[in-house]
Amino acid sequence: MKAIILCAGLGKRMKPYTDDYQKTILPFKGKPVLEFIIEGIKRAGIHDFILVVGYLKEQIIDYFQDGCNWDIKIDYIEQKDLNGTGEAVLLCEELIDNSVFFLTWGDTLVSYEVYKEVIEIYGNENPDFILVGNLVDDPYKGAAIYLNNQYCSEIIEKPPKGTSSTNLNNAGIFILSKKIFNVLKKQKKSARGEIEIPESIRFGMKHLNWQVRVFIMSKDHFYGDFGDLNEYKKLKNDSRWFDN
Repeated sequence: MKAIILCAGLGKRMKPYTDDYQKTILPFKGKPVLEFIIEGIKRAGIHDFILVVGYLKEQIIDYFQDGCNWDIKIDYIEQKDLNGTGEAVLLCEELIDNSVFFLTWGDTLVSYEVYKEVIEIYGNENPDFILVGNLVDDPYKGAAIYLNNQYCSEIIEKPPKGTSSTNLNNAGIFILSKKIFNVLKKQKKSARGEIEIPESIRFGMKHLNWQVRVFIMSKDHFYGDFGDLNEYKKLKNDSRWFDN
C-alpha cells in the first residue's frame, strides 16, 4: 500500500510563518511537522510515499530527497493549480498500483498509534474505505461525520457553525479504494471552487453503496492541526505530546 500526503497548500492561515516556510516544513519539536507524519506512517508498515507538492516545493524535496535517509521511497507530484484535495489525489492515479491507498493531509499530525490502528483495521476487516474521525466541540472547520454503528452514514464538508448534531470531525486520514478516482473525475467543484475528497466519499455512499468504516480517535490521542496559526502556537509551547 502506498501513502499519499498532500503538501501543496499555500498555508494562508499560517501567515506570516508561511511567507518563508512551506507549512509542512514548519519546525516542531526539532523537526519539520511532515517528518513526524512520515515517521508515524512508516511505523505502521508503509514505506512507499507520494508527496503532492506545490507552494515552496523545493523545501520539501531538498529535505527529504528520495527518502533513503528514512528507509522509505518517495515520489513527488506537483499540483500546479491548487484546486482541492480531490484534484491533488487525482494527480497520483497512475502511481497507485494497489486496490487501496493511504491518504493524509500534510498539516495534520496524530498519535502514531492512530496510524497503526487504521492499518490493523484494514488488515483484519479489509474494507474498501476507512475514515478517521476526531472529537471536537463543533466540526465546522472540517467535515462533520455521522455514524450508523461503525460506519459513516453522512459527511458534510464545512457545515455552518452551530448546525451539526455530531461532534465527530474528519481528521484528514483515510484508506481509500481506487474506485474514488472515477468519482473524482466526474465531481462538480464545491462552493469554494475545489474538488473535495469528503464530497466524493459522500457521493459514493449515497449513489454507489460504498461502506465507509470509521475509526474514532480517543480523547487521549494527540491531534494537531498545523494549518491553524493559533493551534500551532499552542502546540509549540505545549508539554503534552503524542505517544510515539
